[in-house]
Amino acid sequence: MSRFIQLHTLISYPPANLNRDDLGRPKTAMMGGVERLRVSSQSLKRAWRTSELFEQKLFSKVGQSEGALGTRTKHLGVEVHEKLKAAGFTEKLAGEYANEISKVYGALKKDKPYEIEQLVHVSAEEKASLDKLVAKLIADKRAPEKEELDALLHKQQAADIAMFGRMLASKTEHNVEAAVQVAHALGIHATAVEDDYFTAVDDLNDSELVKLHRREKGKEVDTGAGHVGESAFAAAVFYQYICIDRELLLQNLGGDHALAQRAIAALIEAALTVAPGGKQNSYASRAYAHYALAERGDRQPRSLSLAFLKPLGGSDYAIGGIAALTSVRENMDKVYGACADSRYELDVIKGEGSLQALLAFAAE
Repeated sequence: MSRFIQLHTLISYPPANLNRDDLGRPKTAMMGGVERLRVSSQSLKRAWRTSELFEQKLFSKVGQSEGALGTRTKHLGVEVHEKLKAAGFTEKLAGEYANEISKVYGALKKDKPYEIEQLVHVSAEEKASLDKLVAKLIADKRAPEKEELDALLHKQQAADIAMFGRMLASKTEHNVEAAVQVAHALGIHATAVEDDYFTAVDDLNDSELVKLHRREKGKEVDTGAGHVGESAFAAAVFYQYICIDRELLLQNLGGDHALAQRAIAALIEAALTVAPGGKQNSYASRAYAHYALAERGDRQPRSLSLAFLKPLGGSDYAIGGIAALTSVRENMDKVYGACADSRYELDVIKGEGSLQALLAFAAE
């Protein structure tokens, strides 16, 4: 069994705003002297982790918590506080107990009671333990004990925590090192971010009653738009790179080979088919990867982003991107020796390969 699985994909998005910056414009990065479109790894991982595909692939069919996805939140203590109050605890006691429980997961915000400073990723088993403790406190009408608080965090983790990791500053023994590394998706050519000037029409603007109202107020009939605005967008072919440390993933999952295989398959299928959700209602910018290269091996992993350090020219970025990627991969092998023990390619342009065969290759 190979230690590393690497996935290189090319995916073309039409005009879109998949991942916005602080100004609401598509994120970008400078590379090779030109501006490229960018989708952050955080955006990609969240899109995959919260997708229907992940839930279908990783949640047990019989409704058990094994393999279920975790929850990222700051509000565990807020939920505890509200449940205790609803059960008849005084505001003071509900607040004290909620704070004691919240401190298990991290430092508390000074300006927001019961809320944790940083997002904490908890597994379904850990959430069930918390719910069970709260129910016991309500039934016994008492405060939580130290042993009960210490038992809230578990060693066994949800599949997404095993893949993407978690960090608990106050409970480092429950930290999980991510078994999956995800690079920012980057455009393989120069891209200009454009602005879309748009208007929205008021459907009742020309109604007789609205016209009558305006005449009574001595106003002219309004023939303008109901709303005017601007929205930034851009299009690009992206190179996306993922590295999976299968040994670490298996370790994080307590040696559960079947769950590790399900997690790898779900991640790869999501990376090929699930788009970030930014402005989807405005642009319908959903796309599947048109090329994917999966590699297995024990050697030190490497990205193939060098293929696009020089931005692609011309107009056929789909085929040009495949050619550039293949050339750098072959040259890497010539210089360093075989960088992977085995490979599998999926090429939509040529109609070669299949998703199921690629998933089977990665699971071997």
